[in-house]
Amino acid sequence: MDLLFIADPLESFKIQKDSTLAMMRVAQEAGHRLWFCQSRNVLWRDDLVVADCQSLVIKPSSTAWFELGDIEPRALMSFSAVLMRTDPPFDIEYLNTTWLLSAAVRQGAKVFNNPNAVRDHSEKLSILEFPHLIPPTLVTRELSAVERYHQTHGDIVIKPLDGMGGMGVFRVGPDGLNLASIVETLGENGARTLMVQRFLPEITQGDKRVLLIGGEVVPFVLARIPQGKEIRGNLAAGGKGVAMPLTEAETRVAEELAPTLNRRGLFLVGLDLIGGYLTEINVTSPTCFVEITDQTDFNVSQFWLTSLEKALT
Repeated sequence: MDLLFIADPLESFKIQKDSTLAMMRVAQEAGHRLWFCQSRNVLWRDDLVVADCQSLVIKPSSTAWFELGDIEPRALMSFSAVLMRTDPPFDIEYLNTTWLLSAAVRQGAKVFNNPNAVRDHSEKLSILEFPHLIPPTLVTRELSAVERYHQTHGDIVIKPLDGMGGMGVFRVGPDGLNLASIVETLGENGARTLMVQRFLPEITQGDKRVLLIGGEVVPFVLARIPQGKEIRGNLAAGGKGVAMPLTEAETRVAEELAPTLNRRGLFLVGLDLIGGYLTEINVTSPTCFVEITDQTDFNVSQFWLTSLEKALT
């Protein structure tokens, strides 16, 4: 198979733990041909969605670990699969890329995740479709609404809708210290919508990443555990990643969502759960493949490739 990876610059990969690189490695080992481009290299030309892409070979070296061929224009529909693995934020250029990818799908390209489904599933707001699975939640631009919500719940977390890696996440305790300032700053004085949730003390056991692949649940989670006085478990914010089996509560949530999301074209999904509550549905470029594989006997990348090969038959 010819697999096109649309990703961030290869030089930016953290090669010891990058999930996209783990996908590339296992696909190459299975004999598939790899191709690479950035989202800026996807374009509409002569009535086709085309990628100005390069062949890619992954090398065993930890320094010069990749080799790229010459740039070649290829229609996206000519690839066996197109893997969109560009990291958030989901800005206007990301959105533009999804529209081009949707046009490619209409021309016969097989894109994972389906770009229509990616657009329809805000990683923060898509949890609202499943209110019985989420913690008490408020979505608003109004400071007064946040203040009333804080009075009701006493201990809350405030976050922007377009953040990643724990960026811009604040906890406001019962004393309400700096509540107005936080809301005004994050919300740019009412210009941006925020999500507010009741603080979940179970965060001390970790912000759990659950992977759904091809409608199936990976049987291990990565618990991203906050360190020191930090409330954020995100690895990018210094959290410690510990792989462990799913709990019964986590399994119930994952098994409820997996078939529904897969039917919509979301082949790879990363659920975030705290204390059994669903807090995010990550659909752009879910990670944690390497950490789970390294700490368990479950090879996430191989499971992903097997599921992808099955989806393409």
